[in-house]
This record gives sequence, structure tokens and C-alpha cells, in this order.
Amino acid sequence: MMYFTEKGRNHQELMLLIRDKHGPDATVLSRRKVSIGGFLGLFQKEGLEYSGYVTTSLKPKLNSDDKREKQKILESISSNKKSEDSFQKILEEVKSLKDELKSVPAKESGDLPSILAIEEYLYENDFSISYIKKTLDRLKSELSFSELSDFDVTRTIVDKWIEESIKVHVPKSRSKNNIFILVGPTGVGKTTTIAKLAAQKGLGLSGNNKYSVRMLTIDNYRIAAKKQIETYGEIMGIPVACCENYEDLKTEIDANSDADYIFVDTIGKSPKDFVKLAEMRRILEGCGHDCEVHLAFSATTKTWDIREIMKQYDPFGYESVIITKLDETTRCGNLISLLHEQKKTVSFITTGQRVPQDIEVATKKKIMSLLVGSKQITRG
Repeated sequence: MMYFTEKGRNHQELMLLIRDKHGPDATVLSRRKVSIGGFLGLFQKEGLEYSGYVTTSLKPKLNSDDKREKQKILESISSNKKSEDSFQKILEEVKSLKDELKSVPAKESGDLPSILAIEEYLYENDFSISYIKKTLDRLKSELSFSELSDFDVTRTIVDKWIEESIKVHVPKSRSKNNIFILVGPTGVGKTTTIAKLAAQKGLGLSGNNKYSVRMLTIDNYRIAAKKQIETYGEIMGIPVACCENYEDLKTEIDANSDADYIFVDTIGKSPKDFVKLAEMRRILEGCGHDCEVHLAFSATTKTWDIREIMKQYDPFGYESVIITKLDETTRCGNLISLLHEQKKTVSFITTGQRVPQDIEVATKKKIMSLLVGSKQITRG
């Protein structure tokens, strides 16, 4: 195995350099932006640096049929050296054998412009390295050479695969007392999101029927947060109650058992604050077991931080995620990659601070529309 590091001005140039210098077996492991060129630190331009490795691969071996054909040609050469007709026949057989060998699946497909363009498309949309690799490997194994040679066909198929990898949440059907709990770190907009959801159900907005709704909060640590949700409640005419512990929350849940929906806002805690997360989980047990828990995180959060957030909130048993602040980012491939990797569904997305407008039920069509350069083939 041999490792390499190459620099270039853009992705296309780098991939061509790597393929040409290290061959089709080269695998890229990491990418980062660097400064290249210049003189004495001046006039430098932004470029890319890719690192990876190359493994030695064996050339396709001839099968028994190929060997027989080869032997037949050799025998024909030895017995018909002076025959022009036989020589022409030999050339035809050689050409036929060469064509057969070319049809053997090989890694040369990785050099096709369409493959490089698909890799660029996924990279530009910020999909994870593992997601990109799996997609390219699938293309090479499932598509014919003629399909791979047509970029429009290839991208349509890739968009279809991306769409299939997105899973949207299907709410549980309950006739009464739907308890909706929203958890997540500080600063992702949980309180505003709870108010938006409560408004849609309590005021009959966005095609919803009008239901009886209550809002509860256990965030008594931040005075501003408590005041914020109380203000939303006053404006929308939706009752709000603040709970400090398990007993308070259980009492409020029991007292509002006739409500159609109860939305519970929680304390924004760092996923590294294990003690506080355990305390909050204990308080939320006052809601009982028949409730929906959703995890909120911001689309602007770093990919590795989102992965850590999802892992640390696993004990809450959240069944879906709400992606907030999608209006503040231009790429969502990392979110699709993570949700697919963690096998989680998405229930809602928010695109601003306005209550109750800037929230909508997550659909595959909406998420696909956020991809730069997507053909948007989905209809639902």
C-alpha cells in the first residue's frame, strides 16, 4: 500500500492528476482547503489538498475460454504463416478476443467523465466521504458502461438513490393526548419551534384542523426562555405551564389529559453535560411512555458535532429529528449522510424565526430541492 498527498486548484484538476499519477486504484481519504502558489507568502490562491492511498491490484486473468481462443490463434499462426487469408482471420480473432477482454468489469470506469462529475456533484453538496464512496462503488457495480457514459442518465439514477436514502417521519395515530417532546442543545431554536408547532395545531394553520393545545416548559433556568414561551402563549391564546421537576410535570400532564396536543419544551444542554442530561431525562419521565420525542439540531452545526449530539441524546429515545435554520446554509448533503448513517427520520424543517410561518413538514421533495444541481426527480 502506498500513501499520497496531492494539491491542485480544484476538484476536477486534482482527480485527473491523481488518476493519471496513481492510477484508477487510488482512493481519497481526506480533503482540505489549502493555499497554493505565490511568492514569499504573497499572491497565493485557494486550492485543495487530497490525501489517500493506492493498493496494488491484479489485472484480470484470462478464463479457460480466453485461453482456448489464445491457443487457437497461436496454432493458426504456426500452421498458416504464408496464407494471407488466414492472417486476416487471425487479426479478426485477435480483435474479437481484445473486445471480450475489454468487456471484463474493470476500475477504468472510474476515469469516465460522468463518474468524476458525479463525485464533484456529491462533494459540492457536502456529502460525507463514506456516502460518496458507497455511491460511486454502487454506480460502477450496477450500471452498464453505456449508462455510465451518459452523465444525464447517471445523475438521474444517483438522485433517485439519494431520495431513497432520505427517510421522513410518519406520526403515530392517536385520538387524544398527543404528547410531543422536543430536546436538543442550546441555541438551535427549540422554544421557537415548539411555538410554531403549537400555533399550527392550536390555531388550525397550514391545513391543520383546530385542536385543543397546551404548552409546557421545564426550562426554568433561563428567565428569557420562560418569558418567551409565555409571551407566545398569550398571543396565541394557548395555556402555558412551567414545571421544575418530575412531580410538577406529571401533575400537569394528568391535569391536561383532555387536551389533543401537549407540546413540551426542554432545557438546552450541551451534549457533553451528562449529569444535566440525566436529570432532564428523569424529569421527562413525568410525561409517561406514550409520547413522541424529537431531537432538534441546527443545519449550521458542524458534521462531527451533529454526530456527537445524536449519540448523546440517544438515551431519550428520540424517534425523529427536526432540522432548524436551514435558511442559514447552502448545503445539506452532510445532513442526508448523517441521517442515513444513523438510520433516523426527519419530521420537520425550519427556515426562519417567524412564528408560525417558518416551519414545514419534512418531505423528500423539499430536501431534494436543497441540493445544488439536483434534477429534482422526486414527486412526493
